Amino acid sequence: MHYYKAPANALQNKTILITGAGDGIGRVAALTYAEYGATVILLGKTTQKLECVYDEIVNAGYPQPAIVPLDMRGATKQNYRDLAATIEQQFGKLDGLLNNASILGSLGPLEHFCVSTFENIMKVNVTAQAMITKYLFPLLRKAPHASVVFTSSGVGRKGREFWGPYAISKFATEGMMQTWAQEVGKTNIRINCINPGATRTSMRASAFPGEDKDSLKTPEQLMSAYLYLMSDDSQKVNGQSIDAQPK
Repeated sequence: MHYYKAPANALQNKTILITGAGDGIGRVAALTYAEYGATVILLGKTTQKLECVYDEIVNAGYPQPAIVPLDMRGATKQNYRDLAATIEQQFGKLDGLLNNASILGSLGPLEHFCVSTFENIMKVNVTAQAMITKYLFPLLRKAPHASVVFTSSGVGRKGREFWGPYAISKFATEGMMQTWAQEVGKTNIRINCINPGATRTSMRASAFPGEDKDSLKTPEQLMSAYLYLMSDDSQKVNGQSIDAQPK
């Protein structure tokens, strides 16, 4: 899948929601999905960033996207219910959901973690991902073949010192994906995780401020895996945790 070559119409007539779509991997995924024919729904906390991505997509001549400003730290059940109702009214179904939004917090010894930071990380990286998926599930069932992709991390597979709450949240993400994947079984929905690995993003820069960013892959270089998991070519892939960068 790392060298997957998607046909030009791979995502035609699909509606895909991307969280954290205003920057980094989310922005590039939105542009890529739109390039391959999808109508993308851009969800993020900063309206200005979402509008910039919107303009990029429209100016490129891709299908007109939609914008949903939402800060997942404060989102409620009603926010997600309203989101589902709006998508159903405008699009009728949802073919894909990329749960990309995450926050890092601060790195340091676990015994010194800040409780409020821990709670915010769990809210955005775990609870919000579970809630948005839960409330969009009826719309995913309406698609012929629907794909949900959670965002994992190498520190969510094997514990690493000083990654604290962020690592714990990604272990939870892996478990949530596996549990949900077992439950959907052989339905029209498939659920997987993707680990982007070390990527040239602002989150990576905040974790490794002294790192040479030019040594890292760009989000654009990871898109083969992201495209594959949203395309119908991955219909039989379910319950997998996939590395976007080959080892």
